[in-house]
Amino acid sequence: MATLHAFANPARFLKLARPLTPTLFWAGVALTLIGAWAGLTQTPRDYLQGETVRILYIHVPTAWLGMGGWSGIAVSSVMFLVWRHPLAMIAARAIALPGAMFAGLCLITGAIWGRPTWGTYWQWDGRLTSMLLLFFVYLGFMALDRADRDRGGDGRIPALYGLGGTALLPVIRYSVVWWNTLHQGESIGLTKSSIDPSILWPLWLTLSGFTLFFAGIVLMRMRTILAVTKAEARMRRMAA
Repeated sequence: MATLHAFANPARFLKLARPLTPTLFWAGVALTLIGAWAGLTQTPRDYLQGETVRILYIHVPTAWLGMGGWSGIAVSSVMFLVWRHPLAMIAARAIALPGAMFAGLCLITGAIWGRPTWGTYWQWDGRLTSMLLLFFVYLGFMALDRADRDRGGDGRIPALYGLGGTALLPVIRYSVVWWNTLHQGESIGLTKSSIDPSILWPLWLTLSGFTLFFAGIVLMRMRTILAVTKAEARMRRMAA
């Protein structure tokens, strides 16, 4: 906890975030481009799905970050509710928009992948439906947070919502186990994968790239929120 509170001071946080933001952002862009190039040109066709399997290199990272983003909101909510960390809800607000965008990209790329694989863009499947619900939960968090700030709230209601939304994460994760779904089962585990290594290896590049890119965007948004808050406080002092 001492490490967490070391960055409670916005000035200390900004001192670290300023150099990290472009580093994470551009490293993420570079890794993503390299991984996408490798996935498009350096891997063989899948024996069943053919060329359509290449959307794997975008779809899986967006799904990972759609869920990972909400995990970040949940952790930030706990830090705010329990320890009142001053940057916690700023982090949650910064995560919400890119998290929603990645959840949306997951749905879009999944639909594109599903058309040649399943013969349909959409099916009310357990995995697809729960991911769609997560996308709407993101939108709900952003709307609730805006309403709470407009009425002068202290952030507790959005934080509680952020915790409540985590109930969807195990549903998404285990939907292919709990129900007979159209979506394929888990292909990648902690210790093994059912995907051939000749196809799999560029995924680690795009997964790392998208994660670094996401982190850079979150830091950029946190810095922007802090700057706007500081400017608004200065305007209020001038108007008083």
